[in-house]
Amino acid sequence: MTAVLDQVVAPERDAVLDPEHVGEIRGALGTIAHGDVGARPRLSAKLKTLLAIVGPGLIVMVGDNDAGAFGTYTQAGQNFGLHLMWTLLLLVPVLYVNQEMVLRLGAVSGVGHARLILERFGKFWGAFSVIDLFVLNALTIVTEFIGVTLAVGYLGLPKVPSVVLAGVVVVGAASTGSFRRFERICLLLVAGSLTLIPVYLLVHPPLGEVARSMVVPGLPQHASLSTVMLLVIAIVGTTVAPWQLFFQQSYVIDKRITPRFINYERVDLWIGIGVVVVGAAAMFAFSAATFGGTPGFGHFTNAAGVARGLGTYVSRMAGDLFAIALLDASIIGAAAVGLATAYAGADVLGVHHSLHRPVGRAKGFYACYAGLMALAATLVLVPGVPLGLLTEGVQTLAGVLLPSATVFLLLLCNDRQVLGPWVNSRRLNVFTSAVIWVLVLLSIVLTASVLFPHITGTQIVGTLAGGSLLGAVVGLAVLASGRRRRPRGGPRTQGAAAAGAGEGGLPGGAPEGPKATWRMPALHLLARPAMSIPRKAGLVVLRTYLLVAFALVVVKVVEVAVH
Repeated sequence: MTAVLDQVVAPERDAVLDPEHVGEIRGALGTIAHGDVGARPRLSAKLKTLLAIVGPGLIVMVGDNDAGAFGTYTQAGQNFGLHLMWTLLLLVPVLYVNQEMVLRLGAVSGVGHARLILERFGKFWGAFSVIDLFVLNALTIVTEFIGVTLAVGYLGLPKVPSVVLAGVVVVGAASTGSFRRFERICLLLVAGSLTLIPVYLLVHPPLGEVARSMVVPGLPQHASLSTVMLLVIAIVGTTVAPWQLFFQQSYVIDKRITPRFINYERVDLWIGIGVVVVGAAAMFAFSAATFGGTPGFGHFTNAAGVARGLGTYVSRMAGDLFAIALLDASIIGAAAVGLATAYAGADVLGVHHSLHRPVGRAKGFYACYAGLMALAATLVLVPGVPLGLLTEGVQTLAGVLLPSATVFLLLLCNDRQVLGPWVNSRRLNVFTSAVIWVLVLLSIVLTASVLFPHITGTQIVGTLAGGSLLGAVVGLAVLASGRRRRPRGGPRTQGAAAAGAGEGGLPGGAPEGPKATWRMPALHLLARPAMSIPRKAGLVVLRTYLLVAFALVVVKVVEVAVH
């Protein structure tokens, strides 16, 4: 059925599944005509184009500074001061590399992340990816509504009407039938996230000390190493989440961004990363400064407790502004995570899935989106649901499932039938492979800590050190084997050379010639890639570990909830 849909709604050469994904770019801040591949020699033209493109990278990054992130970053500041701020800069290249790969996949393929996995790796792997995403995202949306309850509780607003209103706002913003209108609402929410800056100014932490903590690694001296390491892992899981991959790829497609504008979208991504790091650093800093030297230092409860601390030790205005920022973050986080899920589900099922469509012309897409919001809001309002435990469980599951998502991302970005001249360079593959291995190690430690709460810092460090050494040995062996197989002095393939030339480009260095217009052929025209025995074995091992870890974490969470 989906192959027929491909042929009906898309040209023979095009993989786009929904005809609304083809046309002019109607961004919140500008419009670009369909088929426009002209040069932008003047700075004013480049800035005008960038304004029209801005959105996917900015929204996905600010959406990641959601209710869970507010809790994690302020917990680090309240319990350990500025000692862990350096982790933010370490995550910047990981964020950029992961999201740059999905934006490239979206612009070149025109097909969502879940659908590509399904088509290129088969129904077995595709089903696992979509099921993982749906379960994790549904729980993540619950944490966003928990953030709503914490924010309105501090502001003195009634819980039930506020949660219902938040759900209506989230669903209503996406259901207008206008992509541009939705993006404008999201950019207003992005602007609302900047409320954290006045909070920082009201607290005024010492700027020199904050800057030093950002670039000089350190660990708290009077804290359990295991506790500190687990918080570091939570920061990683909060900052780099699987839903981001699915959201940005589908949103780039829905915005109709083509390969011609990939470099502009990279700039949009950098802007988003900058906003996210500034917001996270602000929360670290003003939490540390607010609670330092008070009875609350080292005794984090939740984000509402941080708001109360700001209201007590700084000013009522500081507490109110933080609560408003938390409410804003929860709403944009719920919208982004919900859309990631609805896009993926509709993409796999082959039904229409575009914000350009009104509700009546994409019923399944909007029904999935609204259903997720209704389910999450209901769970939050049901008495007796262990919301704090649920939040912790979501962060743990996100850390467990992230390596799997990154593995499929790397494989897709090396698929020449999908990306053609836009495939990864060798250097990018090496870096991403290292990131995946680190994520696997962190996932193992995180899972072990949930199952064995008394794990020691020495055991954690030993696991990370041994795993890193093993990864380095295997990596060097693979690199050496690759050099032996490659002809000495031979040129790189055309795809690799093109990919290397296109990385990190500025808007003025937009791709030219065939590369600017190359797009993936329709999916039914592509041959299924051969699954080698080593690759299949690796995927089976990874999936087996993730299934076991996922099940054990769920069992542990249920056990704690029952007792």
